[in-house]
Order: sequence, then C-alpha cells, then structure tokens
Amino acid sequence: MLDNLPLKRRKDDRPRRLRRGVFLLPSLFTVANLFCGYACVVYSTRADFDTAALFIGIAMVLDTLDGFFARLTNSSTAFGVELDSLADVVSFGLAPAILAFTWGLWPLNKVGWAAGFIYVTAAAMRLARFNIQTSSASDKRYFVGLPSPAAAAVIASTVYLYPFGLQDRETAFPALAMVLVPAFLMVSTIRFRSVKAIDVGWRRSYLALFLAAVGLALIASHPRVALVVLSYTYIVSALVAWAYSRLKRRHEYEAPQEPVEDWKL
Repeated sequence: MLDNLPLKRRKDDRPRRLRRGVFLLPSLFTVANLFCGYACVVYSTRADFDTAALFIGIAMVLDTLDGFFARLTNSSTAFGVELDSLADVVSFGLAPAILAFTWGLWPLNKVGWAAGFIYVTAAAMRLARFNIQTSSASDKRYFVGLPSPAAAAVIASTVYLYPFGLQDRETAFPALAMVLVPAFLMVSTIRFRSVKAIDVGWRRSYLALFLAAVGLALIASHPRVALVVLSYTYIVSALVAWAYSRLKRRHEYEAPQEPVEDWKL
C-alpha cells in the first residue's frame, strides 16, 4: 500500500494542474497583449509605422481572446482583471500616443507631446471608470464613453493607411484631431454600442455570419482602407445615434400638449 501512494498522489494532482493551467490561459493572452503594446512603442521609435500599427491590431485581437477564454473557462480572477487593465493602458493608451507622436505630432513639439499625454490620461481614466462601472452597469449592450481599443484603432488605422508620416507643421495640426477627439470621447458619457451585443435581426438566420465574412473579405482585399472605414464608422455611428436621441428628446419636450376642455354640467 505504501508503494501505491506516490502514484495516487500523481493521479490526484492532474486535475489540480489542469485547473491551474486553465486559470493561467487568459493571463497568457493578456501578457501577449502587453507585449504587443511594448513592441508598438519600440517600432514607433524606429519609424517602422507599418509594423507598429499592426501590433496595436494584434493587441485588440488578444484583448478580445483573453476575455473570451476567461468567460468560457469560468476562470476570471481579480488578478486577471487588474492585469488586463494595466496591459490595456500600455497597449491602448501609451502605445497609440507614442505612435501618433513619432508619426506626425513631433513637428508640433510641446503641443504634440501634450496632446499625446492627454490621450494617455483619457485612456487611463476610461479604463478606471470601466472597472468601477462593470459590476453596476444596468445595460450591458452599451459602453459609457468610447472603449480604449476603439480609440486606439482610430490612430492605428490612420497610421496604417498613410505609414509615411507627417514631416511639417502645417500637416501636423490636423493630426491633432486624430488624438484629441478619441481622447475626449473616452471620458465622455456618450454611449457606444458593444459589438458583441449588436442585433442584426433574424436571430435564427446566418446574416451575422455572412456580414462577418463580408467584413473579413474587405479587410483581406483592401486592409488599409477597410480598417479606417470600420474604425471611423464605429465612432460616427455612435455620434449620430447620440445626436438623434438628443433631438428626439428635445422635440418630445417642446411638443405642444393638446388643450383639455372643461365640460360644464
């Protein structure tokens, strides 16, 4: 019986080791996301803007996968949540700001790096607010403020469309909007629709799958143009929906009420 004890212990340890590996899987994707943010900064300083922008795109995919596997394996932990937020600050806050500055804001000198700092601060505040509001959010279909990956996608897709960089002060000034507009949208209270919760109608059909295939085909055939169109369309559609809701609410408030007649007995 004593000879069988080590064998039994090894058999009992297998489920425990497997469970430990499952808990580490989402964090591995998070670390890979963090690496992509670091790599984006490195390639930005080397003026390899094509590669730097691609690393932000890869970080967005990895950020989606770590949450997906955490929900799939029911292995979400407080450590994983904090690590994910810190990685997102680097990949979707610091890295896009460095990329934007080295690509086109450097001719503006102090104005350029100040705009980058505003973007980093907005991304950090957006992620901190998201962590606080996640548990108390009543409507999971919407984000309050522009998600930081979507803000980073605006910068990355623009740079990927024109990876040659801006070399003079006159062309650098319009590039400020590429950084400051997403920054202010991140700290705003405008609601942005979660892509996972978008309802395309006809739940029992394959319309969503077909639209995803069309999107992939466009990205594969014309990646630079398609990525810019997707990132900017997401922001513009949210702004249009916000403006429409405000106008509708104002119209309902200002609509004249029908007079009530007093009946005499």
